Amino acid sequence: MTHRVKVKSLLHLYELISEHERILLDVLRQIIIDRLPDYCKEKIAYNVPYFYENKGICLLWPSGIPRGGIDSGVLLGFWNGNLLKDEDNYLIRGSNKKIFYQIYNKPEEINIDAVNKLLDEAIDLDKSFIKKK
Repeated sequence: MTHRVKVKSLLHLYELISEHERILLDVLRQIIIDRLPDYCKEKIAYNVPYFYENKGICLLWPSGIPRGGIDSGVLLGFWNGNLLKDEDNYLIRGSNKKIFYQIYNKPEEINIDAVNKLLDEAIDLDKSFIKKK
């Protein structure tokens, strides 16, 4: 995939990534969708699925999409990961100052309890960013 492609929808994204990445993306999206409150939204931003309400909560970045900085698998990034307590030290703190993440290469690697705990924390954090009207 070239850097010039603009992903317009989830379906379009699925056409651009490997079957392996589609499976991981599906599993992770379902975990996130099941956990996020109904008022949270999903959109394609930066060519990847991005979940938000007041600000960003998390995003999923398949390795097949350029500029994610990963060679394989799917990255689950927490938009304000630097502000999360992450008491279990589950997230990787890479070169990005805000986005802390975990990379998965197989569905079995996903620790659903740890992800849900972080999603709950990220949702609570997002509530503190209530938009001014």
